[in-house]
Amino acid sequence: MKATSVSQLRAGIIGTGFIGPVHLEALRRLGVRVMALCDLPERVRAAADRFGIPEAFGDYRQLLRSPAVDVVHIASPNRLHCPMALAALQAGKHVICEKPLAMNTRETARIVRQARAGGTVFAVNYNARFYPAVLQLRQMVARGELGRIIHVNGSYMQDWLFKETDYNWRLLPAEGGRLRAVADIGTHWMDTVSFILGARITAVFADLHTWHRRRKRPLGEVQTFAREDARVKYSSYPVKTEDFASVLLVFANGAQGNLGVSQVAAGRKNCLRFEIYGSKKSAWWCSEEPETLRFGQRDGPNEVAVRATPAFGDGAAGFMDYPPGHVEGFPDTFKMLFRSVYGAIAAGSRSQPLFATAEDGHQEVAVCEAVLRSHRTRRWVTV
Repeated sequence: MKATSVSQLRAGIIGTGFIGPVHLEALRRLGVRVMALCDLPERVRAAADRFGIPEAFGDYRQLLRSPAVDVVHIASPNRLHCPMALAALQAGKHVICEKPLAMNTRETARIVRQARAGGTVFAVNYNARFYPAVLQLRQMVARGELGRIIHVNGSYMQDWLFKETDYNWRLLPAEGGRLRAVADIGTHWMDTVSFILGARITAVFADLHTWHRRRKRPLGEVQTFAREDARVKYSSYPVKTEDFASVLLVFANGAQGNLGVSQVAAGRKNCLRFEIYGSKKSAWWCSEEPETLRFGQRDGPNEVAVRATPAFGDGAAGFMDYPPGHVEGFPDTFKMLFRSVYGAIAAGSRSQPLFATAEDGHQEVAVCEAVLRSHRTRRWVTV
C-alpha cells in the first residue's frame, strides 16, 4: 500500500504482553489502524477480541503475509527479535522492533545489512528519546548552550524484581540474553544520553551484581509487573543475570559518564534520571518529573523550566500536543516516536531520523557485550 499520510498506514503487532498494548494505544491515538495481532495460539484470539482487532494469528509468518499490514511492531521476547525482524524485512514490511534489537551483535549485524538493503523504514523502540525534555536538551547541546560536556551522571532504577518471588522471562538468559538490568533498562539510559550528546559510547568499565542468587519461579505463566499471589506455587532456580550494576563510560566527544542500574531498588517504579555537566552550565532531568528541566550555574541562580513554556525552549516542537501543566509522560513518548517513524514512512524519507535505527540498535548491543567483557575481565573495554 502506498500511503501519503500517517492515518493511511496499517499496523500489525506481534506480542500482547506488557508492551504490545502500549504500542496499540499509541497507534490508535495517532489514527493508525491496527489490523492484526500475533501471539500464542491459545490467547491471541481473546486479545484481538478484547482490543477490537480484525485479524488474529498464532504464527508471526501468517501476520507477515497479510496484505492488510504495512508496518510490523515486534514486541515479543528478546530471543525472537532477530528471526522476526529478518522475516519482516524479507516480506517488505516497515518494522518497529522493541529493544534490545537482538541477542548479540552477530544477529544485529544481519538485521542492519538487510535493513540497509531494503527500501523500508526500520526503527528500534528507544522511546525515551521522545520525552520533550530529552529533545530540548539535545538541541541545547548541539547549539553549545551547555558548553563543552565534561561529564554525565545518572541512573535507571526500578523495584519490580525486588522480591525473590518476582518473576519474568527477562530473568532467563535463554529468553532475554546474558545481561538483564543493563540490557533491559540501562540501554534506555545509554541511548538517551548518547542521543542528547550526539556522541556514542566508546569504552566501558562495568561491575555487575546479583542480589537474589536464587529466585522462586511460579508454576504457570506470569505477566510483566504482575503482583505476588499467595495462592501461587513456586519452584526454586539459580539466577544467572544481574539485578544491579555500576558502569563507567567514555563518549566519543570525550565526555565521561557514570551510570547506576537496578531492578531491586525499593520504591523506584520507573526512574530514569541524568545530570549533564557542561563548561557553561549544567542540566538535569528525571522521568518521574517529566515536565521539568532544571539548569545549574556557578555564578547565577539555578533555573527551573516547565515544558511548553518559553523558558523550556523549542527543541521539542512538533512532538508536544498539550499545554503546560497537562503532563506528557511515558505513553506519550510512544505516540511521538511512532509519529516520527510513520511520518518518515509516509514521506518516503530515511535521512537522519530522530528515532533509533537498526544501526543504533546494533550499537547498544555492542555496548552490552563490552559491559559483559569488562565485568568478566575487570578492565576497561573498547566498544
